[in-house]
Amino acid sequence: MNTSPKVLAIIPARGESKGLPRKNVLDTRGKPLIAWTIEAAQKARCITKVILSSDNAEIISVAKDCGCDVPFIRPDKLATDSASTLDVVLHSMDQVSGYDFVIILQPTSPLRTATDIDAAFDTMIASGAPSCVSVCEVDETPYWMFSLGENGQLERLINLPHDIHRRQDLPKAYKLNGAIYISTADALRKTNSFTSDGTVAYIMDRRVSIDVDTRLDHERIKYILQE
Repeated sequence: MNTSPKVLAIIPARGESKGLPRKNVLDTRGKPLIAWTIEAAQKARCITKVILSSDNAEIISVAKDCGCDVPFIRPDKLATDSASTLDVVLHSMDQVSGYDFVIILQPTSPLRTATDIDAAFDTMIASGAPSCVSVCEVDETPYWMFSLGENGQLERLINLPHDIHRRQDLPKAYKLNGAIYISTADALRKTNSFTSDGTVAYIMDRRVSIDVDTRLDHERIKYILQE
């Protein structure tokens, strides 16, 4: 009997994009932007099935041409600005059930590879954590950031020991880079979040952590892929 975990990869791709129209299907070094994510998911050894969740006919057609399964069309109510990615994921899990783990791969992170996906999954399994998310080190440390008080006084966001004065002595800080979200199906339904108690991180380099949202982001991605 095959006891390997069943892992569902969901690629969420909404048609509407105010920052960069048609960004999911824009030509990106000879293939649509979304194709980079589909191909990475197809090559990842940990993934059992790859599906697309979209409301857009063009995106659906491109995904099918890339060999991605499209078992349903996303309802209009889940294709609005107010609909969250979690809503989309839970809907997808209801439509395609029976999987032990869920991986979310946003098509706007084309530099994430199959190796990254497998390494993140292995990190979660090895740690026994309920979920794993990809992160990268931040450019600007929050330890030197401030909010403003009522009269404009600077107030530290994070209190530091008085003997820390150099950037290199500060603790490292990380942010979600949006490339990989993994959770057990049970934990996701229970917590309604990919980041809960016990979530572990998979660290990616800042250079490959670009999330395409603007024309400039897309040009940077194309330049890096060309290299």
